[in-house]
Amino acid sequence: LLQLVESGGGSVQAGGSLRLSCSVSTYIYSRYSMAWFRQAPGKEREGVAVIDRDGTPKYADSVKGRFTISKDDAKNILYLQMNTLKPDDSAMYYCAAVWRIGTDWTNADDYIYWGQGTQVTVSS
Repeated sequence: LLQLVESGGGSVQAGGSLRLSCSVSTYIYSRYSMAWFRQAPGKEREGVAVIDRDGTPKYADSVKGRFTISKDDAKNILYLQMNTLKPDDSAMYYCAAVWRIGTDWTNADDYIYWGQGTQVTVSS
């Protein structure tokens, strides 16, 4: 079964931390690069971070220095460590898979597989 399953979302106060996980099927994990996106109500889906197959990460400017994307090749799990959270980080967070990272890694249309999302709520 081809799938991505997110977990780890929740409610936290500003300044707090959360770690999101995305369990990825072996077929996808072994072939695709992985990313985290988020979408707040009334806003477009935006790229948060991407990691290519050799582990090189890229980040949106809004999360640089606060978020870390990583992956565990032994467990087929993608992570997003989120520190110093702000109310503006509140959104549904999705993991997604892309065959090859293009010039604009934040283009959601390039991503083939998506998880169902996990909600992150940051209160002030």
